Amino acid sequence: MPEKEYRMENDSMGRMEVPAGALWGAQTQRAVLNFPVSGVRFPRCFIRALGLLKKACAAANVELGLLDRKRGGAVEQAAGEVIEGVLDEHFVIDIYQTGSGTSTNMNANEVIANRANVLLGGRVGTRSPVHPNDHVNMGQSSNDIIPSTMHIAAAESVSNELKPALEELARSFREKERVFHGVVKIGRTHFQDAVPVRLGQEFGGYGSITEHALLRVGRTEPALLDLALGGTAVGTGINTHPRFAGLAISRINTMTGLEFREAGNHFEAQSAKDALVDLSGVLKGIAVSMIKITNDIRFLSSGPRCGIGEIILPEVQPGSSIMPGKVNPVMAESLCQAAARVMGNDTAISLCGILGHLELNVMMPLLAHALLESIQILAAGVRNFSERCVKGLKADENKIRDMVGKSLALCTALSPVIGYDEAASIAKEAYKTGKSVREVAGERNLLDPEELDRLLDPESMT
Repeated sequence: MPEKEYRMENDSMGRMEVPAGALWGAQTQRAVLNFPVSGVRFPRCFIRALGLLKKACAAANVELGLLDRKRGGAVEQAAGEVIEGVLDEHFVIDIYQTGSGTSTNMNANEVIANRANVLLGGRVGTRSPVHPNDHVNMGQSSNDIIPSTMHIAAAESVSNELKPALEELARSFREKERVFHGVVKIGRTHFQDAVPVRLGQEFGGYGSITEHALLRVGRTEPALLDLALGGTAVGTGINTHPRFAGLAISRINTMTGLEFREAGNHFEAQSAKDALVDLSGVLKGIAVSMIKITNDIRFLSSGPRCGIGEIILPEVQPGSSIMPGKVNPVMAESLCQAAARVMGNDTAISLCGILGHLELNVMMPLLAHALLESIQILAAGVRNFSERCVKGLKADENKIRDMVGKSLALCTALSPVIGYDEAASIAKEAYKTGKSVREVAGERNLLDPEELDRLLDPESMT
């Protein structure tokens, strides 16, 4: 006979059909039916963080003598599989769900309980010997678990993905600063010619921008290490042991290598999301910086023959389906789009932060999704831009020298000696006649030829 498509389960609201092969239970299935909104689920880093919490909580409850070692060991093993991603297919609830994330917390509780029961020789759906609420959720509430999960996922993502990507980009820029140090080019302000700079100086500026971004990210990290765990429903810690949070967090620190701590004030930790809003603001600032840098790269590489064309892009893919031989700044465009999304996410995150009414924020799933997406795509975009664009950039030194020689802004160096008005007159005549500044100034016999050469040496102006 064919296997049944569904099994019947019970929860506090009654009977519910659950897919036969699912590790989730009745409460999760109700949420699946209630929230068919976007098809978007929590990312891997969030599910991992949730598994870390459940494993640590089970171990703490065992140490406190509140959970027997047999059940606790099975819960820990099942939670370990959540951490590793083995059970990801069973986390099925849409981001646009209950604002506390209760549905996802119960999704984890039911999956871990069912998997633990199988490990103990039982059957899925029996809620025995391991119960999702009584054992997996012991000493916890969605209202402290979900905020703690958000902080763990964000802290790990920042530490393991974003910061290394920014560090690599900064190193790439500093290497180009060194390589391009001897390349003197024309500077530009208002998109108009200005006095000379070194190409290496421009790239050193990009390196400094990236290093400042790292400093700003670092400023947000301490607040991410505060966990709401231990506050349970409203921040009072009802139904949890006073040592529970400390024991669990100690285990989380061992598993992550980070230094999380119990929040000093659980009412702040559960009702406000200021630390995450602050991080998002920093991410937005980095996005702005990345757009500035990628636009500069696009301007400086424009052409290659009919634009500025001072730097040459690495050829990573054909640029056009119709124009043969075209090479486009695709890596810069990719990072620019990721940065735009980060800026949009920041608006959503700010609105989510506002809706922390009384003892609980009720926009946490969206806030978590938007923030973790911002970290992920910014880190990946920066990493790709560094590896596939910046490291392969070259200078077109012939074109750079030609443009420096044509520049009218060289007159700036003459101004202290012959006066602003005379220097401006030379620039205007050079523009009208097509001659160089050196030629016009020489014809006027205002300066000794050797002095003129010294003043108009582009390298001395940098």
